[in-house]
Amino acid sequence: MVKIKTGLGLDSHRFHEDPSINKPLILGGVNFESELSLKGNSDADVVLHAITDAISSITGNTIIGAKADELCQKGITDSREYLKLALADFGDYSISHVAIALECHQPKIDPMVETMRISIAELLGIAFSDVGITATSGEGLTDVGRGLGIHCTAIVTAVAVAI
Repeated sequence: MVKIKTGLGLDSHRFHEDPSINKPLILGGVNFESELSLKGNSDADVVLHAITDAISSITGNTIIGAKADELCQKGITDSREYLKLALADFGDYSISHVAIALECHQPKIDPMVETMRISIAELLGIAFSDVGITATSGEGLTDVGRGLGIHCTAIVTAVAVAI
């Protein structure tokens, strides 16, 4: 018998208002060439945070929050490390697909989609074809759509074969 679970994760961060802050903009583990940077204790990678939360909703073990905050206090701000913690709790499950939807007025996501899919597939140990990414500008309807930050929604589908 095959068991299937689906996890949902959301994350958003505002941009720093001070353009002199020299922090890289990282999405899906990929550095974007941008003058923009996101506020956060960590690298503020909204994509990896949303994926980590989606995995946590499958395993029931919260990573973003208490564990990630502890790591930040120790100087570990790389969101790939938080994702590794979430994946360590996966047990017999394996990821069969991840769907990612980004909302931001800036930067333009489409030119970086392929690079992000490669990065996420490698981080999750799945095929490139099992990572889907879509993006919308938000049409100015929310703070994110007006260019004040980035929001990400991630859905992770996981399967396990039960005997």
